[in-house]
Amino acid sequence: MQDAPEVAVLRLGHRPGRDERMTTHVGLTARALGADRAILPAAAGEAIETAREITGRFGGPFAVEATDSPLGVVRGWDGAVVHLTMYGERVQDVVGAVQDRHREGPLLLVVGGGKVPADVYDLAEWNVAVTNQPHSEIAALAVFLDRLFSGRELDREWSDADRVVVPQARGKVVEDVGSED
Repeated sequence: MQDAPEVAVLRLGHRPGRDERMTTHVGLTARALGADRAILPAAAGEAIETAREITGRFGGPFAVEATDSPLGVVRGWDGAVVHLTMYGERVQDVVGAVQDRHREGPLLLVVGGGKVPADVYDLAEWNVAVTNQPHSEIAALAVFLDRLFSGRELDREWSDADRVVVPQARGKVVEDVGSED
């Protein structure tokens, strides 16, 4: 979030025709809950475009990048790597240490897709479990980001938005706030 070192989210793997919605939701969840950018597999073309379109309509800042080498991103990261997995340490036991490390530099949050290469477990500074039960990587990402930012991401201001969702008890209201060109 603003005035803090970067938080990037990397999606490992993407099975075209099968993972489009999941990969899209990784990008949208990263954006909505405080990450600065998402790095998605190049094969996830539609997911990448959707995340960019949502940022264009609902504001940023947020960047979406494509990579042909997710493992290369992990290996080359200049900061701490946090791998979200159900096989890791409990989030409540390590989030304080991750927050401390984030004050010093950027974080890369790695979320799986299909089989995670064993190297990822070794390259990560932390392997973090939101729960040690089978669950969605999207749920893990959402819970982790909320813990990382202590809920501050929920009050984030969005710049350059063309549309905003108006909070209300019932109904759906999306207000156009951008200029018409």
